[in-house]
Amino acid sequence: MERQFQVGQKLLLAFHGRQQLSPEIISAIRQYRPAGMTLFRSLNVGTPAQLKQLTGELQRLAQELEISPFIIAADQEGGQLMAVGAATPLPGNMALGATRSPRLARSAGEVLGRELAALGINVDYAPCVDVNTNPHNPVVGTRSFGEEPLLVSELAAALVAGLQSQGVAATAKHFPGHGDVTLDSHHGLAGVPHSPERLRSVELPPFRAAISAGVKLVMTAHLGILSIDGPQAPPATLSPNVVNGLLRRELGFDGVVVSDAMDMRAIRQGEPLREEVVRAAAAGVDLLLMTSDPQDQRRAFEALQQAAGAGRLSAEELGGSLARIARLKAWLAAAPPAPGLSVIRCAGHLQVADEIAERSVTLVRDACGRLPLRLAPGQRIAVVVPTPRNLTPADTSSYEIPQLAGALRRCHPQVDEFRVPFQPSGEERQALLDKMQGYDLVVAGTINAYAQPEQAELVRGLLQAGPPVVVIALRLPYDLAAFPEAPVYLCTYSLLEPSMRAAARVLFGLIEPTGRLPVSLPGFPSA
Repeated sequence: MERQFQVGQKLLLAFHGRQQLSPEIISAIRQYRPAGMTLFRSLNVGTPAQLKQLTGELQRLAQELEISPFIIAADQEGGQLMAVGAATPLPGNMALGATRSPRLARSAGEVLGRELAALGINVDYAPCVDVNTNPHNPVVGTRSFGEEPLLVSELAAALVAGLQSQGVAATAKHFPGHGDVTLDSHHGLAGVPHSPERLRSVELPPFRAAISAGVKLVMTAHLGILSIDGPQAPPATLSPNVVNGLLRRELGFDGVVVSDAMDMRAIRQGEPLREEVVRAAAAGVDLLLMTSDPQDQRRAFEALQQAAGAGRLSAEELGGSLARIARLKAWLAAAPPAPGLSVIRCAGHLQVADEIAERSVTLVRDACGRLPLRLAPGQRIAVVVPTPRNLTPADTSSYEIPQLAGALRRCHPQVDEFRVPFQPSGEERQALLDKMQGYDLVVAGTINAYAQPEQAELVRGLLQAGPPVVVIALRLPYDLAAFPEAPVYLCTYSLLEPSMRAAARVLFGLIEPTGRLPVSLPGFPSA
């Protein structure tokens, strides 16, 4: 490769387009010769056949331009972050945490890898190995396996092994740990105050486990690590002490380091992005995750070119980085032939999703012995479910419509559904409560109600309205803290269809609730 294009291999680009490559992205590829692309659900993803055609077109263009085959990456975590919505609806990491099963974590990885390979996607930005110790973490939540470092480590290693067994590279994220923050780094720079001893005992073990399992990539977090870089700590992505020091020297990782998205507000934007890109590369980051803004792509390429020419990126540093990227691409090229699209949502994969869902449902409380439900055929159930929304840019929940009422109808004929806004107003709450009279049971789903006062107020109103109430936390399990008087409380950790079916089967006694809380509930130490 000509020297002027070498720095392009440190870039992952993104673009708008589903059916064909736009002239803009074709021009960018010709100009920069990037390492590859990141595909996003909102920008690129339609049907499996469309996506397979798009990835094929990308690789054909790389071949035409004599670029090594592209890395094509996506955020396919399962649960609340699914870049490919038509794929098998795996419940996600916290549901896996509730199963306590490395076998199921490996199976989930195999399903993720096999389906991505069929679509022509060869890198998965998964698993999230953050230890979620903070109930008010706005960005990780159910993307974490839980709050116990050992459990997170075991399940992370298993999922990495399963994913990479299919020839798709896994990415452990977000280094050195995004589990104890209260600010979403999409919106600003959060500081992590923990001592090095705390980091080594809580945040780092899952990364060690993923590295021992052979994970091919590690993604950096845009977090300031105060105990390492001082009170004015830069984002870890820009920190030589974190990337080259902690990750490479102390943990011994010799694979590819990829940044989190460089358009996040913890990173300076606009023209200052040029300097941030160079700082990240100098800190030891191999691949820079750029988004679809052509201006930012140009800034990054030009800044890296200038830094290499001026010696700010030494030939040795650049050569080592390019060699790691080349090794990753060689590993991807040696993968077995990809399966056909028939593996997507095949019976075996759906069975894995169902088993995870059924093994994860957690009965936290049944203070009145209401379960299993025993209703006469004519008795009526009201199902109240908030309309999901994306609570962070790393979220695809808004694409989903929880099928809880439909799942319950398979067990009981008289079920009416009431969909409410995510944050129902006082008038909307009262109108719903007025409709509950005459029902024999209310099943109330919640989505992070502990942090949504309007949802919590609705549930408290339902508990006082008269009919018996069963509350099901459809996302994080912390909601019980907002209405501790709820007598019956279950957690599914997911609002995808397998979890809705599993919840219904638990309510009617068709399966036993065997899930165990992977996080503790504030104020409920014995829950």
